[in-house]
Amino acid sequence: MTLLAQPRLVNDPFSDAGLLLDFRFGNRAMLFDIGDLSPLSPREILRVSHVFVSHMHMDHFAGFDRLLRLFLYRNRTVHFFGPPGLTAAVQAKLNAYTWNLLDEQSHDLMIAACDWTPGGFHHCRLFRARSGFAREDTASTSAEGNVLLDDPDFRVEAAMLDHGVPCLAFAFQEKIRVNVQKPQLEALGLRVGPWLSEAKRAVRRGADPKTTLAATADRHISVGELLGAGALRTGPGQRIVYATDLAFNEANLARVVALAHGANQLFIEAGFLQEDRELAAAKRHLTAAEAGTIARLAGVEHAVPMHFSPRYLGHEDKLRAEFMANPVA
Repeated sequence: MTLLAQPRLVNDPFSDAGLLLDFRFGNRAMLFDIGDLSPLSPREILRVSHVFVSHMHMDHFAGFDRLLRLFLYRNRTVHFFGPPGLTAAVQAKLNAYTWNLLDEQSHDLMIAACDWTPGGFHHCRLFRARSGFAREDTASTSAEGNVLLDDPDFRVEAAMLDHGVPCLAFAFQEKIRVNVQKPQLEALGLRVGPWLSEAKRAVRRGADPKTTLAATADRHISVGELLGAGALRTGPGQRIVYATDLAFNEANLARVVALAHGANQLFIEAGFLQEDRELAAAKRHLTAAEAGTIARLAGVEHAVPMHFSPRYLGHEDKLRAEFMANPVA
């Protein structure tokens, strides 16, 4: 079945952690962490509507400037979510520049940022180019449980982890996978077209089967007919989890395993060899074996190790071997 979104690591495994989630349909993408973004083209970055920041260490946040420079002269809103301190970090970045050339005639770039904790959102702020990116405090968006973003097609969940500082892991959950079956659609005398996006959304939101859609200028068809004819086929939505920079302790283990449970794909840091586990623990990072253990306990379909320590350059095979063996009890 066709995937709603395609995940791709931004960098090689020895470089900054970061995940691009590119949507198959529509001009849209999301980023999880924004360290080194140089491998991404301007076209790819300009598709980004939402940015999810695990924490504000430089290798996870330094790409903010490149995003800002590309979006500055465009009428867009870019949403940022992160742990406590994210909105202050965004403001500090914006305050580092002189904005005397911006005014009410400028392009209306808006940066909306929210800090999140398991208790909900805090310090939601809006920064507009037309006001020289002066801070506007906004009403905190209500959050249900661990859900940061609830879209008609998907939701993004988070878990708060310990990395010496609060650090978030994220899960992208497609609500229902809906795919078009072209032969069955053609058997109904219909063609693939933009109208099917609305048909898919209707199915995802559980619309009444009698709900009709305009397939052509003179042809309407109900959701029930499309499903009954097999022109639309549903299945479990994909779940993609991104977890990096976390200590291997009981609380983190419980939270990240719960977040990643049954995921289709898990992207997880696997920075150190097990022989250096004391060093990893001191830095509050995972060893490759510990990361593999998390993947096994969560029962994920496919796990991708990332964010290897540069100390192991030339020994990537050892890290991957320990990740696959995951001998940690």
